[in-house]
Amino acid sequence: MALILSIETSVKACSVALHQSGKLLATFQFLVEKATSQVLTVAIEQIIRDSGYLLKDLEAVAVAKGPGSYTGLRIGVATAKGLCYALQIPLLAVNTLEVMTEDVKRFFSINDYLFCPMIDARRMEVFCAVYNMAGEVISPVEAKIIDENSFDDLLVNKKIIFFGDGAIKCKDKITHSNASFINTIIPSAIYVGEIAWKYFLANQMEDVETFEPFYLKEFVSTKPLS
Repeated sequence: MALILSIETSVKACSVALHQSGKLLATFQFLVEKATSQVLTVAIEQIIRDSGYLLKDLEAVAVAKGPGSYTGLRIGVATAKGLCYALQIPLLAVNTLEVMTEDVKRFFSINDYLFCPMIDARRMEVFCAVYNMAGEVISPVEAKIIDENSFDDLLVNKKIIFFGDGAIKCKDKITHSNASFINTIIPSAIYVGEIAWKYFLANQMEDVETFEPFYLKEFVSTKPLS
């Protein structure tokens, strides 16, 4: 009966979830921008305590590895690695775009759709990928600048659901009749945990010492104008 803690900090919101053998026990989600560093460890302690467990009962920690916010990913991965080091338990890492897709797919029951999660990467750029209902990669993860011709090769033959905090700004560019948009999907630790349970069963663990977030792009700092 594996007890797995999941952490999601890829975007402005953050969440944690606790699963036992793939079954959700509890979850907390915080939608306040820039709250991750302040609430994450408190949320972890509370969710475990309120579920009747102790930290030492955990058998693995799962984390959304990115792409996404540089700062958010750094905090989430550092917290996950710290727990794994301290408790001597495995680390599981899940692609954030796959996490978002797992959430959306539950609303659809037929294979006619493709799914394109989008995370805002500023201006008209997004972190995105395209998956089918089976979770297979149709278009790999990339940092993509969206224009009027984006995804035309796929939209000719398939309906695509675009979602995530990067999708709404693309509606004026992607106007094909086969394109639909959902604006309420953010990455959730619930689905990190669901995917991580499959990784746990398959023994797909990360090297805690060397693991790094999947930033996709190098961090570029900016200085405020004086």
